[in-house]
Amino acid sequence: MRYSLIVILFLSLLSSCRQVDEITGNRPIVDTKGIDPEVYEADLQECYVFADEVQAGRKVATGATTGAVVGGVIGAAAGNSNTAKRGAGIGAATGTLRGAGDAMQERERVVKNCLSYRGYLVLN
Repeated sequence: MRYSLIVILFLSLLSSCRQVDEITGNRPIVDTKGIDPEVYEADLQECYVFADEVQAGRKVATGATTGAVVGGVIGAAAGNSNTAKRGAGIGAATGTLRGAGDAMQERERVVKNCLSYRGYLVLN
């Protein structure tokens, strides 16, 4: 049950990725020399719309499921049903974290590529 809460927490966190980018300071760093700040902000928001197409929830769920299966199998091989349950729980939590990390990296890549294609010099 504890691991289900972790999955739900990550899904809700990823559903508001733009806010996470703002909070964590994970915005792209762009050379703004000669750039109209209002135009840049509008372009950045449009790029975030494209990044919203990254299926973060699916990546997290897939990571959790895969982790649970692998952890359960390893736990079963190493011990009894209690060990299998613990292994599945740990695997689910680990898979959730990995899936969330992969989704965030992909979103970041989409935003940076979008800005680059629009002519901005992305520095990070």
